[in-house]
Amino acid sequence: MQHADTTRDQVLSLIVTAGPITAAALAEELHLTPAGVRRHLSMLLDDGLIVDHEQPGPSVRGRGRPARSFVATSHGQESLASDSSAVAVDAVRFMRDHGDLEAFVEAKAAELEADIAPGVPADGTMEDRVAAVSAALGTKGYATSVRPGPGGYTLQLCQGHCPVQDIATEAPEWCEAETRAIARLLDVHVQRLSTLAGGAHVCTTTIPVSPVTAKEG
Repeated sequence: MQHADTTRDQVLSLIVTAGPITAAALAEELHLTPAGVRRHLSMLLDDGLIVDHEQPGPSVRGRGRPARSFVATSHGQESLASDSSAVAVDAVRFMRDHGDLEAFVEAKAAELEADIAPGVPADGTMEDRVAAVSAALGTKGYATSVRPGPGGYTLQLCQGHCPVQDIATEAPEWCEAETRAIARLLDVHVQRLSTLAGGAHVCTTTIPVSPVTAKEG
């Protein structure tokens, strides 16, 4: 991810990483005043880089209405992408037409797995192991966070920014190979619920807290 060298970039970067996120949470995390955050949010909304997060279920009005929260749009995601992404997408298209794209994708996933594996504790709790994977992905340019899943039976590994999103959009095989690599790293079956490449505001991988099923091959 590009360096967030302005306050506006920092606000957008945090929304990409942690969204959906409220203005109050942004202000606390970035040590900004509420008025300052609102000003940046207004500009980001006007530029189409973020949108209001739609709360699930029926709308609630009045005193009990949940705080407004924000997520990045695809345009907001792209604004943080590398300028070299267009060249990489062209290379993927060429390999699909003239070479072995599947072998390349699998090799890159294996490379990612090998880089991350030394930092994942073999005998730690699932929470510790997922946190280690998340931290390692962060060093690779992914904006990651870990959240409890519904009911507390799962964890959700979320990627608010993907350094290869343009490639994955062109080649969904990339997301599938990455998911298999995460499964092997954690030695448990995982499920990819959503992807940035598929149009979601975040990649979400669900991981059981207890390894109750065989890992994904």
